[in-house]
Amino acid sequence: MKILVAYKRVVDFNVRIQVQPDGSGIVTDGVKLSPNPFDDIALEEALRLREKGLAEEVIIATIAPADAQPHLRNGLAMGADRALHVVTPEAVSPLTAARVFLKLVEKEQPGLVILGKQAIDDDCSQTGQMLAALWDRPQATFASKLEITGDKASVTREVDAGLETIEVDLPAVITTDLRLNEPRFIKLPDIMKAKRKPIETIELASLGVEHGGEIKATHYAPPPKRSRGVMVKDVAELVAALKQKGLV
Repeated sequence: MKILVAYKRVVDFNVRIQVQPDGSGIVTDGVKLSPNPFDDIALEEALRLREKGLAEEVIIATIAPADAQPHLRNGLAMGADRALHVVTPEAVSPLTAARVFLKLVEKEQPGLVILGKQAIDDDCSQTGQMLAALWDRPQATFASKLEITGDKASVTREVDAGLETIEVDLPAVITTDLRLNEPRFIKLPDIMKAKRKPIETIELASLGVEHGGEIKATHYAPPPKRSRGVMVKDVAELVAALKQKGLV
C-alpha cells in the first residue's frame, strides 16, 4: 500500500505575523518557514504505518513555489520515500488544493491519504474533507488514534463531546489531530540520505485543475490593539462602567 501525505509549508508558528503596509498579504521576506505542524503529525503516522509493515511507500506532496525544495527535503529526511512538488507561484484555496491532490491520487493510486486537520496559516480545515468528496471515498477527520486491519481503518476522532471511534473502508482520507503522535527528530545521517531521494516536479498548469468557486481574500489587516485596562474599586463600579459602554 502507498500512503500519500499532504506536506504544506507555512510561516513558523514562533514567528510574529506582520501584515504588509498595503494590506495585500503578510510579510514573508526573511521569515522562517516550516512544515505545517499538523502535516508533520500526518507524516509521522504514515512512517509508523510503514514501519509496522502496513505500507510499502510513503509519498509526500506539496503545492508551493519553486523554492520549496528544502521543505520537501525536510520531509524526505524525516523518512518519506519520495516527494511530489506541484509548482505554483501563488497560494491556492482549499478547493484548488483538493482538486490538485485528487490528480495526484489518480496518478499514484494510494491506499490511504493523510493530511493535517488544518494548516496554521489559514486554519480552514477543509482540504481533507473536499478531497474525500471529490474522490468519493470515506473520510475520518481529527484523528487521535489510527489502527489499520486489512482493508479497514479504525479511527478515534476528537469531537466536541469527547471521543468517538469509527471504522472506514480503504482507500480513505484521514486528517490528523495533535494527540495522534509526537513527530520524530531528524538526524544528520537522514538529512544526508534525503539528498539522494527523488523529488518529482509538476507544474500546476499541466494538471488541468479546474479553477473557480474559490473564496479569495481581498484585504489583510492586523487585529486591533487591545485598549488599556481600567481598574475599578468594587463590583458596583464595574457594573456602572459596563453600563456606560452599553455592554449590560
